[in-house]
Amino acid sequence: MSLKSTFSAATALALITAGGAFADAHSATITIATVNNGDMIRMQGYTDQFTAETGIAVEWVTLEENVLRQRVTTDITTKGGQFDIMTIGMYETPIWGANDWLVPLNDLSAEYDVDDILPAMRNGLSHDGTLYAAPFYGESSMVMYRTDLMEAAGLEMPTAPTWQFIREAAAAMDDPENEINGICLRGKAGWGEGGAFITVTGNSFGARWFDEEWNAQFDQPEWANALNFYVNLMNDYGPEGYATNGFNENLSLFNQGKCGMWIDATVAASFVTGADSTVADSVGFALAPNAEGVEKRANWLWAWALAIPAGTQQEAEAKQFIEWATGKAYIELVAANEGWANVPPGARTSLYETPEYQAVPFAKMTLDSINAADPTNPTVDPVPYVGIQFVAIPEFAGMATEVSQEFSAAYAGQQTVEEALAKAQAITTEVMEAAGYR
Repeated sequence: MSLKSTFSAATALALITAGGAFADAHSATITIATVNNGDMIRMQGYTDQFTAETGIAVEWVTLEENVLRQRVTTDITTKGGQFDIMTIGMYETPIWGANDWLVPLNDLSAEYDVDDILPAMRNGLSHDGTLYAAPFYGESSMVMYRTDLMEAAGLEMPTAPTWQFIREAAAAMDDPENEINGICLRGKAGWGEGGAFITVTGNSFGARWFDEEWNAQFDQPEWANALNFYVNLMNDYGPEGYATNGFNENLSLFNQGKCGMWIDATVAASFVTGADSTVADSVGFALAPNAEGVEKRANWLWAWALAIPAGTQQEAEAKQFIEWATGKAYIELVAANEGWANVPPGARTSLYETPEYQAVPFAKMTLDSINAADPTNPTVDPVPYVGIQFVAIPEFAGMATEVSQEFSAAYAGQQTVEEALAKAQAITTEVMEAAGYR
């Protein structure tokens, strides 16, 4: 008997024993806020099956990433009560859990197997050892590249490339006459959009947000080196308007065959090799790059996870959905219908022990990238914070959004790199002084 059929039978028996909830379809409705990426949209397509199994109806509020962050943050801090489940990540979860804003997930069923969650994901979604959000998928970041263009350029992608090689390859693959950009990268404002990418790029050049005394570091040469390298790379070999491109925009460009390389979330691998990609048969993978002589790579650690805001009137139903959507049975459901390459990656140890998934071309690189990420030691020089593409303090989201806006203005040619860094230094210094860190 499969995991899927076991789950369904057990759920049906429990509901019938409790009073025949199957006869009373849609006995409850939960509202879920989520991000508009492919895996979450795919999950929505299976929601009818969850409703059929449980009698619980689901209403979706699907939002662009920056809007989602704003909406759920406003709702949780004002106790608005709009949502029974929120899609959040490793930045919000420990902070909100510490504030008692989330329902602890410490009573999930034995069948759910919490211990199967990858340690990196479980630790990042916990506070003081208590899990507050369940990962729908986990990710790091890596290089995705056109193997056909790389071969035509006479180059071979290393397993662990440097930024210097990335620039050389971008120059070789750039073909404006045929609408092929050498490289596509995020420039869109937002701390979790372009802000995340430039932060890990900074890490890979030896930069950091703060020193051990919480002094802002945007006036240091490592940041100037990182930001100048990025701007020059993208101005020379990136797409027009890259200052407004985020994950979804670059995914579309890559799938249309308009990018020689793309460095972004490992979760994109199933989409660039899927049915909607015009270059699916010519995609290779490598670790995120580092600058020569710097040990840190430009890879992050993240999970899009499902959490329950404290005060919901549908806690039991919300937990049922979380167990369904982030459990082993859902993985088998997607694999059976769409193939193993399309299951949510990066969340469960058992997935990477499954022979069928081990045969997926990007599985090992995804796991290697996740395992290489160290949020407790994210930079070359010591820092007082935890987090790779973010700083795990409540003040970060606001000030990092402002900093990312200044950087995007530099990408768009509206100010110089030096001006953007000076403003970033002023923004972060003012916030940290007002918050009492210094």
